[in-house]
Amino acid sequence: MGRRGRVLLVIGGIIAAFLAYEIATYFVAYTDDAYVRTDLVAVAPEVTGPIIELYVHDNEPVRRGDPLFTIDPVPFRLDVEQRQAEISEAKAQIIADEHAVTMAQDRLRAANSAFVFARATQARYASLNSSGFMPRQSLDRVTNDLHGANDSLAAAQAGVAQAGSVKAMHEAALALAEAELGTAQWRLSRTQVISPTDGRINNLTVRIGDTATVNIPIIGILDAHAWRIISNYKQYYLRVLKPGDRVWVWLDSDPWHVHRAHIGSLSQGINRDPNASMLLPYVAPTTDWIRLQRRFPVTIYLDEPPPGGELFMGADARTVIFSH
Repeated sequence: MGRRGRVLLVIGGIIAAFLAYEIATYFVAYTDDAYVRTDLVAVAPEVTGPIIELYVHDNEPVRRGDPLFTIDPVPFRLDVEQRQAEISEAKAQIIADEHAVTMAQDRLRAANSAFVFARATQARYASLNSSGFMPRQSLDRVTNDLHGANDSLAAAQAGVAQAGSVKAMHEAALALAEAELGTAQWRLSRTQVISPTDGRINNLTVRIGDTATVNIPIIGILDAHAWRIISNYKQYYLRVLKPGDRVWVWLDSDPWHVHRAHIGSLSQGINRDPNASMLLPYVAPTTDWIRLQRRFPVTIYLDEPPPGGELFMGADARTVIFSH
């Protein structure tokens, strides 16, 4: 074979290899840029205090509702008792206020009767005085009595209003104390921290005596019900992938076993800037021949867990999808 024939043969081989690659990748979507993932549940206390009991160990499985640790409940229990005492005091004060209101109302009724009598007496004396049967001095005396009765009536009315206001103020104090008791009881209940999900304790560093600080996570749990495979597929493959497609998964943590799986969802956006907000995932581009292909995360779920149900977050995986 001459030189020209050998060149043509090489070129033909290259073209054939390129066509074979294009045909294969059209029907077979494969990536080794995949890994195992689940949700890391960050458990943070809702109250602050020293930890006096720790019920779990590192890498230990837990069930939803299992106790994790206990924060010293004594200060919170004392707060509850204080609020209960405040409620008892407020209730006793309201009973006293009710008696005060009753007495003020009795004084008002007496003052009103005295005013009615004084007004009738003054009217009778005025009529007699106009007819000449009653001296002016007597009329002036009963008129003065009427003014005094009116003042007493006004004072009694003010006393009823004041007694009612004091009672309303103490009723508001009772409502506040009851609300504060509810808050104190809620805080006391939060001294016992439980697992919010089934899973496994991961990287436990907390110890008895440590101070648990509100809203600062101190225990991580790998969620037992959120395991998935994140496969970063080149954008070239996205045209043939859709949720529900059959996937075959190789787990490096469970070698020589191919697992049946299916596509759960496809990400429709990635960050091209590694320093941008992580609300969009950033997938580092890899060099593939000359052109850099962008990769998009595809979420894949195993149909059945591996023997023993053991999966390892962050472990490598490889996935292949045969398009149809």
